Amino acid sequence: MSTQGSPDVKPDVNRAALGVVRAAVIAAAACGAVLVGGLVLGGSVTEKVIPGLGDAGVLTRWGLPASRAAMDLLSALTVGALIAAAALLPIESGGPAGGGRSAEGGRGPGRLSRDAVGYLHAASWLAAAWAAAAAATLVFTVADVLGQPVGQVVTGSELSSYVGSLPQGTALMIVVLLAVVVALLARTTTTPAAAFGLLALAGIALLPAPLTGHSASAANHTVATTGVALHVAAVAPWVGGLAVVGVHALLRRDRLPVMADRFSRMALWCYVIVGASGLVNVIARLPDPVEMVETNYGRLALGKIAAFCALGWFGWWHRSRTLPALEAGKPWSFARLASVEAAVMGAAVGLAVALARTAPPAPTEPESAVKALLGYEMPPQITPARLATLWQLDLLFVVLVAALGGLYLAAVVRLRRRGDSWPAGRSAAWLIGLVTMIAVTQTGVAKYAPILFSVHMAQHMVLNMLTPIFLVLGAPVTLALRALKPARVRGDRGPREWLTAMLHSRYVAVIAHPAVATFIFVVSTFALYFTTLFEAAMRNHLGHMAMSLHFLFAGSLFFWVLLGVDPAPKKLPYPGRLLLLFVTMPFHAFFGIALMNLSQALARGWYASVDPPWGTTILKDQHTGGAIAWGFGEVPTFLVLIVLAFQWYLDDQRQARRMDRKADRAAAPGGRSEDDELATYNARLAKLAERDKSE
Repeated sequence: MSTQGSPDVKPDVNRAALGVVRAAVIAAAACGAVLVGGLVLGGSVTEKVIPGLGDAGVLTRWGLPASRAAMDLLSALTVGALIAAAALLPIESGGPAGGGRSAEGGRGPGRLSRDAVGYLHAASWLAAAWAAAAAATLVFTVADVLGQPVGQVVTGSELSSYVGSLPQGTALMIVVLLAVVVALLARTTTTPAAAFGLLALAGIALLPAPLTGHSASAANHTVATTGVALHVAAVAPWVGGLAVVGVHALLRRDRLPVMADRFSRMALWCYVIVGASGLVNVIARLPDPVEMVETNYGRLALGKIAAFCALGWFGWWHRSRTLPALEAGKPWSFARLASVEAAVMGAAVGLAVALARTAPPAPTEPESAVKALLGYEMPPQITPARLATLWQLDLLFVVLVAALGGLYLAAVVRLRRRGDSWPAGRSAAWLIGLVTMIAVTQTGVAKYAPILFSVHMAQHMVLNMLTPIFLVLGAPVTLALRALKPARVRGDRGPREWLTAMLHSRYVAVIAHPAVATFIFVVSTFALYFTTLFEAAMRNHLGHMAMSLHFLFAGSLFFWVLLGVDPAPKKLPYPGRLLLLFVTMPFHAFFGIALMNLSQALARGWYASVDPPWGTTILKDQHTGGAIAWGFGEVPTFLVLIVLAFQWYLDDQRQARRMDRKADRAAAPGGRSEDDELATYNARLAKLAERDKSE
């Protein structure tokens, strides 16, 4: 909104800035008040000091949750500012200086608007403050764990000694480093791709701290860890996005309707994810519903649920009332409601921090050593029937399968409604791939995989060498490019434009190169199992999830290069694909043979801790796993050969039809004879024959 030439510009700007400060103070006050109340109700600041035991002191008892609340709010504001710059504000068309045509005339490299660059600079300051709050949280955490006053921790050697040995300390140090990187790079970033990269980096920095809290010690580690990761990943853009859109409205900046509409659509998905993940987290920590009202943890959880419901009402009001008011040129209706909603969100953040500082109710029965490691009791002796029927919920893959299946089917439905066709074989391949994923992550295979190396290897082989084949044949990228609509604003980037930009990026060009993809597919397997990484991944639930995702990613990348229908930076000819297949697959056979000839068990410490009383020896079971790895490679090799032969045949048919069409056009009246490649080739042969006769 331009205000140049108006005598009331400065008073309006001051009034708008005062409104931003007022809204921020109210939200911070709401967060602080609810935090204090929650800490008192939960009892974390009123614990009785037992003589003889270390006491971190009053400063740590209050300073730790306060710094944690500041860290959470600042991280959300950083993510919100980066989202506003990368996605909520439209990207402007590149001008002649960028190598393209003018913004009025057409295409060119997109560039961030002036407001977007301003939000990037704001993200730099917010990320710096985020790093400072994380550093303060780190100091208070070490003091709390050691039971020593903050002054003693800071002046002594405890801080440097315990940061690397405490999971919380390591996580917070990672947060500090990543936040500092975001703060430094955001000062010089001016391109949409760089802003998106910083947003991804900030998103990664959100996760280490919450994942080393109560989620790591909940009854079902995998479910709790995935639930809290989804919760944090959805809360930060929701809270931070609302704050930035509210600031944009209070300052009366341009393009508020577009920004608010995009935020509203994003917020709806965030709301659903926050609700579902929050419910999972509550169930994981409070299996008995009675504990919701009988324990301090449960009562705080009820308060958080009430705040969540209130925020849902705000979201409905925004979509039904204030967004139409924005279109009608009434920005203050949105700004007022957003300010109140921000205060409720601040209170919810304070309540969440108080909940994190409150210990969940202790289990009624003593927990076995196996359950402490696995999150569930030792299953009965393994049988084929139990592998199929002893279901084990893995929330990470449930969410992944639901998202991949839902998005794929929604894209197919959109194409059909538009009157376009989509091959049923591709849809079937995609769904088969998802079924194979479920078969090894939700059944008894997932329950026995952490206990028996042989079952783990079967799970690895399916995720790495079978599931990716079907997923790649489903051509998800081609489907997305056909189903997604172009951005409404010319020169802007919507999901389709971002996908296209990613396919043409240097990163994809490097990682999708056949040599790089093959290296990742082959070498990472040997590097994982024949180093200490394997035992570390098995002992850590985050590491185990990362290992499973790596199997899926590495296999999908390799088979995309080998079989991919989707566009790729470099397409190998079919003889090259066959050669790559025959060169690569023997390495998995060598890997299996190496496992079968082991004289010492891999990850002996882990498997000795979870060794089932009905099982065979650890080394013999690992030899069985090696036999599975050796024999399983024949299945994907056979499938790939069939698919390659079929693709090669269809490609030859397409080439023949193309040449026939060119020949028909050349033979038609007015056609050019040189367009007929076959006729040109025959003429060249005739000339060579004539020359041979003349010689």
